[in-house]
Amino acid sequence: QVQLVESGGGLVQPGGSLRLTCTVSRAIFSINAMAWYRRAPGKERELVAGITSGGSTNYADSVKGRFTISRDNAKNKVYLQMNNLIPDDTAVYYCYIRGGSDYWGQGTQVTVSS
Repeated sequence: QVQLVESGGGLVQPGGSLRLTCTVSRAIFSINAMAWYRRAPGKERELVAGITSGGSTNYADSVKGRFTISRDNAKNKVYLQMNNLIPDDTAVYYCYIRGGSDYWGQGTQVTVSS
């Protein structure tokens, strides 16, 4: 059973930054699909950013230029650097990997508010 643990969420003022970390309980160097999703109150879950084993990335239009996804295969971690946060970024953020099966973390709350 693969476990994903997210950390780094919290309360931040508009314009602030946070870095989310997803720690995976197995080696990730062979995992092609890794991503961050989020679910805001009253909304559907949406893809925020994805990264392949080769380092290719994709982003939701709403976060392009503000968020950066990265991975550290040696540490079995995937990161989401979030800059210039706005209130619409408030959501529970989930780490996702496709490693044979689909695996999800438990989520970490990000709240952007003054």
